[in-house]
Amino acid sequence: MLLADVFCEHEDMGLNLIDLKRYPIEFLDYGEGAQFLEQCQQQIIDKGWCSFEEFLHPDAVTALTNEAKNLLPTADILTIKRTIYNTEPDLSAKANDPKGKQLVHKTVQLANDQIPPSTIVQRLYQSKILTEFVRRVQKKEHLYHCADEFQALNIIALQPDNWHAWHYDTLECTVTLLLQAAQKGGEFAFLPNSRTDETEDRESVEQVIAGDLSKTKSFSRGAGTFTLFRGGYSLHGVTKVEGSIPRVTAIFTYDEQPGRVLSNEVNIQIYGPRVEKILSQRNLAKQS
Repeated sequence: MLLADVFCEHEDMGLNLIDLKRYPIEFLDYGEGAQFLEQCQQQIIDKGWCSFEEFLHPDAVTALTNEAKNLLPTADILTIKRTIYNTEPDLSAKANDPKGKQLVHKTVQLANDQIPPSTIVQRLYQSKILTEFVRRVQKKEHLYHCADEFQALNIIALQPDNWHAWHYDTLECTVTLLLQAAQKGGEFAFLPNSRTDETEDRESVEQVIAGDLSKTKSFSRGAGTFTLFRGGYSLHGVTKVEGSIPRVTAIFTYDEQPGRVLSNEVNIQIYGPRVEKILSQRNLAKQS
């Protein structure tokens, strides 16, 4: 099926990209859709993640990948330095305390403001039915598209010999779409349920940071795989990309609170000098 033909089928243009015969997310209250939703909800509870291979039509994957490749030359090349908690290192922390250990990785990253509203990936992210599916899998009362101008939708490319350092996410659930897998490596790895709101499995976390991955889990994903993952509660990262093909992923961010944005400090930490300049100029304009 050609992508142009697919786009003619549904008013919700993001939904047009999804293989609805395989993944009946359009009707979740009865029949196959209800059964599928129940399976997803149980897997999130039991494993902390759901991953859907070939979630999109093949032509949609091709179109999204080509779109990302056309956008990525304008992306920022960032060196990310942070603790696993996305904070500045605590200089008073003891030697083995993760709060004091700064991890580093390099990435090519497009923030939401660099991804035009007319793009295919924005249409998918803005799909109301897809958002409703993500909400119901998590059994949330409400779920909204992230209101932060930089954070909402990102595209990240990990080039060969790069990786994504271990970290927790700032929100409970991370939603990703793999657009292009690495030739080798670039595996998503995580330490299941390594913390709660009250406690953390510090011993296991310290082992992972030290390079012992014996307690981590991983699952293979091909291009077009859509994944929900409780990244706020499981330490995770991406192993070194090997070969000549970058690993390209779209990150969809949702929030239980409408209108919430990240602080300027956090956005500068995540997105670097370009966003720092934007926010600085904006602040100067307010003062003048």
